[in-house]
Amino acid sequence: MDDTELLREAGLRVTAPRLAVLSTVGRLPHATADTVLAAVREELPSVSVQGVYDVLHALTDAGLLRSIEPAGHPARFERRTGDNHHHVVCRGCGALDDVDCAVGHAPCLTPSSTSGFSVEVAEVTYWGLCPSCRARTTESLEPTP
Repeated sequence: MDDTELLREAGLRVTAPRLAVLSTVGRLPHATADTVLAAVREELPSVSVQGVYDVLHALTDAGLLRSIEPAGHPARFERRTGDNHHHVVCRGCGALDDVDCAVGHAPCLTPSSTSGFSVEVAEVTYWGLCPSCRARTTESLEPTP
């Protein structure tokens, strides 16, 4: 299904900014709003900051985008929705990547206690160092000849 059909199926008007944002987030998964704005402005120079933020909000509310908000980092947006996947974030450079749910049928949805809640989605964020930051850390610890 193309983006025009996705927007219509979600009950949203098809507009150039909405199409541009969907395309951009598809090309740049985990992009920040500022990154999306810069990329969309290459295609639509007159689009406003508020316009892009409004589109990101509308597409997220419609379930066409997912907003990821790692602690201490700006929100990121992706098109991968509805599959209960998780993320790994580098403490060094802030790189973010997808991590599929643990083995089995959505085991992350089986908490030890629900306090009476009906659990629908689990969001797990793994924190660590990406390979590049790990290499830089190792290099900085090596003695100099």
